[in-house]
Amino acid sequence: MAGVTPAVGGVAPAAAPDKLERAAYVALLGFVAALQLSIAASQALLGLTAVLWLTLIVRRRERVDVPAFFWPLLAYAAWTMVSAVFSIDPGTSLVDSKQLLLFAVVPIAYRLLRGRRSLTAVDVIISMAALSAAIGIVQFGILKWSSPDLRPQGALGMYMTFSGQLMLVACVAAARVLFWPRDRVWPALVLPAIIVALATTLSRNAWVGAGVGVGLLLLMRDFRLVGLLPVLAAVFIGFAPTPLTDRFYAMFQINHAVEETAMTASSVQSNRDRVAMIKSGIRIIKDRPITGVGPDMVMEVYPVYRDKSAVNQLNPHLHNVPIQIAAERGIPALLAWLWFVVVLARDFLRQRRTAAITFLPNAALACLAAMVAAGMFEYNFGDSEFLMLFLVLMTLPYAAQRGEATERTE
Repeated sequence: MAGVTPAVGGVAPAAAPDKLERAAYVALLGFVAALQLSIAASQALLGLTAVLWLTLIVRRRERVDVPAFFWPLLAYAAWTMVSAVFSIDPGTSLVDSKQLLLFAVVPIAYRLLRGRRSLTAVDVIISMAALSAAIGIVQFGILKWSSPDLRPQGALGMYMTFSGQLMLVACVAAARVLFWPRDRVWPALVLPAIIVALATTLSRNAWVGAGVGVGLLLLMRDFRLVGLLPVLAAVFIGFAPTPLTDRFYAMFQINHAVEETAMTASSVQSNRDRVAMIKSGIRIIKDRPITGVGPDMVMEVYPVYRDKSAVNQLNPHLHNVPIQIAAERGIPALLAWLWFVVVLARDFLRQRRTAAITFLPNAALACLAAMVAAGMFEYNFGDSEFLMLFLVLMTLPYAAQRGEATERTE
């Protein structure tokens, strides 16, 4: 646990409100709120929060505490730097590795969102998702953004980030409804809008992730509730607009049909290209198993390793988290990432039996499962905005367990 300033002359420190502590906490909530609305604002607020947090640590002479899963992340970061040094273009790879600084979200949230503050953070996340979902629904229903080239993207400007964040918040809201007996009305009202907005993004990886995450929650709550999933799928197929159902059917196709819509043709090509990318990634891993080709270097070498069945001439990444990590940073980095996932899953399963705020470990476990499932079809772990929200959600159960007893009176 974090150390506290010792008493002077045998007198305990005053329990007066600490303006610096409050400012850091409010800045962090602002960062959490901005994550789903503005990339620039979220980055600026994260920088401000980091400065305030560091000042708080130095002023109180606290040590920097981290949850258990931070150590695998640190190992992943360390090997990423090794990979960057041995990259085919070290300069570019080292610059790209600045994304590792986002891992600082973990100790910051662990320190500032202790105890019931974690509930406030969840309220902010769900509320901002409601606003973001409303924007996406307007984009789909009124602006007619319903093609593979123009999809709802909320306020972020990127449909993949939008869908990934909605996937995570759908798991959080569902866990709040299923596992927390108080304050269910707001998440219950917001959840349908989030699901509708997620459907309109046409992002099949996020559909899969949300299905796995919510399905896991239903299984943990009562295995009989899993029977709701096929009912929901039937409702979707029966009432969803044609672009959505075409996209859904195409999830299971690799080859072109004789007659198909433009949406289906695009989706099938995407399926084929993802299979080709995996084959290309395996070839890269075989050639450079230890350090990979270097961060941000897959696109540079892709023409050399491109499979003959590939659709696109170039791809910035391989649309698969494990393959991308191993090809880009080497097998040791992949092992560190797998260690990270295993530690999270182990801890959340343990916390389900002991947590005072019962829905948080369930929500985090569902988000973890969703990230891994969606990550089989999209490199979501490399999306900065997705990653920041994901790391906050992974940290919340640990921060909540630190308890209100360790917090200073505000």
